[in-house]
Formats: sequence, structure tokens, C-alpha cells
Amino acid sequence: MNTLIHAQALSKRYGEKLAVDHIDLAIEQGSCFGLLGPNGAGKSTTLEMLEGITPPDSGTILFNGQPLSRSYQHAIGIQFQSTALPDYLSVRDCLKLFASFYPKPVPLEPLLEQCQLTEVADQLHFHLSGGQRQRLLLAMSLVNDPQLLFLDEPTTGLDPNARQAFWALLQKVKAQGKTILMTTHYMEEAEQLCDRIAIMDRGQIIAEQSPMTLIEDHFFPHLVSLPSDRRLPDPPAAEIRVHRQGPQLLLECRDTDGVLKWLSGAGVSLQGLNIRQPNLEDLFLKLTGSTLQS
Repeated sequence: MNTLIHAQALSKRYGEKLAVDHIDLAIEQGSCFGLLGPNGAGKSTTLEMLEGITPPDSGTILFNGQPLSRSYQHAIGIQFQSTALPDYLSVRDCLKLFASFYPKPVPLEPLLEQCQLTEVADQLHFHLSGGQRQRLLLAMSLVNDPQLLFLDEPTTGLDPNARQAFWALLQKVKAQGKTILMTTHYMEEAEQLCDRIAIMDRGQIIAEQSPMTLIEDHFFPHLVSLPSDRRLPDPPAAEIRVHRQGPQLLLECRDTDGVLKWLSGAGVSLQGLNIRQPNLEDLFLKLTGSTLQS
């Protein structure tokens, strides 16, 4: 796969705060890349620099191997967290307005159909449901047929059904060959959509790889959780890793039967015990000690 956008040693400072600290990113064409991290980690600033909205203090950004130019804005689409639209425009009129900004917009009727907006095309945009509005904002970001699509927390505030419908739509967009760079606080969303993720904290990228590879690199296959008030004996060397996560003790292990026998043999109460697989939120807590939504 070809690298579509490549950032090297990217930095941005706001006064005394170094918001982004010499990060490198390479996003492959046709992939979905997720940028994750708690609020204040630097991901929004990174996104704005990659979008060409905010100039970096230092570092380089290459698109298709070339520095960003005026034509770059015609090659990308952006769905912001929120977009203010003129009053009393229908869905179709909103798309017509945004289409007028570009020399070669896509035909609107197929775009309405693709984003499941045909039935509401003549409704005023402020009468739309949350899911319909997000699909309209996505359609507006696709109106110029971009190579690269930026999505800034695109499903925030949607109910589970609307969120899953939006995921299905994004998977179809990706299947058309679009490259997607997104931020999200929903870990299931990142696992469902992203081929690769980068986790940011304090302006730096602290981990980057596919979601499954990152989890496998940092955890044993199983997590056994217990209330944190339990007293545990020293675990068998290298077989069990124990750490605290909020109100729970987490025991990483390869063999759950062995852990249960060890706990029972030590007289530890198994009330409240839970066994599950590690996930991305576990990974972030382990690496940074903070939640992804903090």
C-alpha cells in the first residue's frame, strides 16, 4: 500500500504548552486510521495540522509525497464535531451549497442515496434526527469526492442503533477506496473500523499498531477481575500479572483455570470475579493511567 499522508517531527506549541511534540505519522491509502487519546492529549491539534487548518511550528506534512498546497483542500473532506448550517436550508440545499465550493462536485442524487438521505432530502436540516444529521455532515464532507476523509468524533451523542448504522456507512465509504483518519472516544468504534491506531498522551504518540496487535503485545490473553479490596498472595512468577484499575484488581493470565486454582488455594473469595478479554480501554489505562474519556 502507498502512504497517502506522511507527517514527520510535527510540533505545535500554544504559549508554554507543547500541544504536539515531534510526532511521526504515516497513513496508508485506502486504510482507516484512528487517533485516540484523552482530552488534552494533542489529537485535535494534530488533526487540524493534517487538515491544513493550523500550520505546524515545525515538521513536515506530505500528501502523495508532496508538500501541502492550495489544491490539497480539494482532495480532502472534513466532518467536524459540529457544523453550523444556515437556517431554513433543506438537506438537498445544504449539499448544493457545499457543492458550490468545489470545481468538480459529485452528483447529488447518488450521494443522497449513499448516505441514506433520499427520503429526507427536502426536509429542513434542523428537523433531522441525530443520526440523520451526522449522515448529512458526512455527505457534505464527501461532496467533492475526496481522497482523504477526516472525521472528528463522528458518532458522539448517537444512540447505539444510529452509531452502528453510521459504522456500516463508513465501511462502505472505505470500500470505495477512501482513506479515513478519525478521532473517537468509543473504543468499540476504533476496534470495528480502524486498521491501525495511534494512542496519544501529553502531545506524544505512545503506541501505534493495529488494535489487535497492540492488545496482544501488552496483555496476556485473559483478564480476571476482582474487587480491589481483596488481598492476594504473591502470584506465580511470570504466569500472572496483577495491577489495579480503579475499583478492580486485574489479573492478566494465559490459563484461567490455573488462576482460579491459585486463588481458591490461597483462600481468596471469588465473589464478584469476572473473566474477559482485554480491550483498548484496558490498554490505555495500562499505558497512561488515565481513561480515554478523561
